[in-house]
Amino acid sequence: MCGILGTIPSTDNSKFKKALDTLYHRGPDGYGVKNLGDSITLGHRRLSIVDLSSKGRQPMSDITSRYTLTYNGEIYNFIEIRKELIKKGYSFFSQSDTEVLLYSYIEWGANCVKKFNGMWAFAIWDSLKAELFLSRDRFGKKPLFYAVVNGKFIFASEMKAIYPFLPSVRPSKDFNWMKNNIFLYESTDKCLIDGIKRFPFAHNGIYKDGKLSIFRYWNTLDNLVDVSNDYDDHVVRFNEIFIDACKIRMRSDVPIGTALSGGLDSSATISAMAHIAEKHTDYASKDWQHAFVAAFPGTPLDESYYAKVVADNIDIEAKYIDINPLKYWENLEDYFYKFEELYITSPIPMLMLYSNVKKSGVTVTLDGHGADELFSGYGQLLEALWDSKFSYSKTIDILNTHIETLGDNVQFSRSNKLSTYLKYMTKKIIKDLLGKTHISKDYNHVNFKKLDNFSQHLYVIFHETILPTLLRNYDRYSMINGVEIRMPFMDHRIVTYVNSLPYTSKFGNGYTKILIRDAMSKNMPQEITWRKSKIGFNTPIVDWMQKDLKEWFSDTVHDKSFINCQLVDNPNKLKKSIMRIVNKKENSYIEARKCWTLLTPYIWEKSIINRPNITK
Repeated sequence: MCGILGTIPSTDNSKFKKALDTLYHRGPDGYGVKNLGDSITLGHRRLSIVDLSSKGRQPMSDITSRYTLTYNGEIYNFIEIRKELIKKGYSFFSQSDTEVLLYSYIEWGANCVKKFNGMWAFAIWDSLKAELFLSRDRFGKKPLFYAVVNGKFIFASEMKAIYPFLPSVRPSKDFNWMKNNIFLYESTDKCLIDGIKRFPFAHNGIYKDGKLSIFRYWNTLDNLVDVSNDYDDHVVRFNEIFIDACKIRMRSDVPIGTALSGGLDSSATISAMAHIAEKHTDYASKDWQHAFVAAFPGTPLDESYYAKVVADNIDIEAKYIDINPLKYWENLEDYFYKFEELYITSPIPMLMLYSNVKKSGVTVTLDGHGADELFSGYGQLLEALWDSKFSYSKTIDILNTHIETLGDNVQFSRSNKLSTYLKYMTKKIIKDLLGKTHISKDYNHVNFKKLDNFSQHLYVIFHETILPTLLRNYDRYSMINGVEIRMPFMDHRIVTYVNSLPYTSKFGNGYTKILIRDAMSKNMPQEITWRKSKIGFNTPIVDWMQKDLKEWFSDTVHDKSFINCQLVDNPNKLKKSIMRIVNKKENSYIEARKCWTLLTPYIWEKSIINRPNITK
């Protein structure tokens, strides 16, 4: 897990090194730079995880020096691929997945990525053909940006490494659209900074003779599998894949752990890790017993109790981290500079969490991200009402499951079942009449049309809207602190399998994610397995605005620079809304989150656009 940078043609070493150093946080364990004549300069910041020796350093060339690789990510099945390559006559000088990736490309060309189980963004220079091969993983877990400036092609793990090559750093012409569509722009090539583009996930590319050609290599819909009609078979098969997904992600030469919330997804992950450590010692890192819990004492968002239940069940000690915003808030602008993007909540809690992970000597976490979007969560469940085809029993089950999932949490507004049903069905019918249902890039794919309504909805939020945005955030939260997140639920075998299942295998009998619960019930405490209420990892923003950060919010919206900020829509109106919450005239979590979302362009501008010497 690292940071990468490259330029075509090559760049002066001094300028290049300064640009590469902006990625220090992604790879604090070392760096490498290679100038291949005047053709290209490749750079790498290293976070050592597999093969900690100098043999794993990058940029890495093959024995002939024809091919040179710079790579960010992990190939979890590299041991199996390595054995396959050895049978084909390849020799290896290291134990790294980097070398396996390089020789996989030499053997199979662009098709090598189809063999990988992992996350990646990499570039391979072919000196004979004078061309650059680029690739990004199936679901966008690892970032990759590029720009062309005065004929120079630049690519990097983060936008900030490209800033020194730009004539100026200014907001994109699409900035207003992006700030109003935070969950849409990640799956486009649009970026917040003018002149920079996002390389698409699930795509490969070739840069040659001043032209970049990009082509898609993966579509989940092309890889759906045949499934039986027996739900018990679904449980068995999911358990098999999930355990194996966790097994290969426990391969590490450094300590690993888990960000444990006490919710189903993270609890299932660490429970699987405990099972693997006991039953499959040949796979497991022996140093995995590290659980980190973000705690919000005295707020409705605190799940420490449930996290402790899980930790006690597998007999490990969890570290509880009280999220105190005042402790980190003075560094907010620096965090925004490193984070680079906009989001609907503050990055502070997650940054604090992974900061503590790193301080504890842990470099890798296996986390439960992706399950919400893969199976169902929150209001997404209501999409299944259309599939119930007005069946009374199915409709009641869906509504009961939805309402019980919300619990008494302040994040979500509650309404009675009838009004919820009528509201959803009215919207759905109107959308159908207007032809606006499930507008997906893959809408015309024959297999998309075969999915039930609920599965279509989950497909969109997993591949195009919510999850790509969250994956970007997870990368920044962790890599700002030099930590790698691995996500078993994001294993492409799980994704294709679950997308092949009917909605009835994803929830039922009053429970969301029923398949996970049934598959992992033997490994988890029953109190967690059959817990219905869902909190989710969010900030107690109302409490903060009215207590710890009251003064900061008040000072911010009264500052002249805020009132004059061109990136904020109607600053005076936003000022009034924020002060209503600060002065306790408004206590809505939804309203507070909305205020934060509208405020972030101002903080972003201060942190990036107005940052001194940002291009130097």
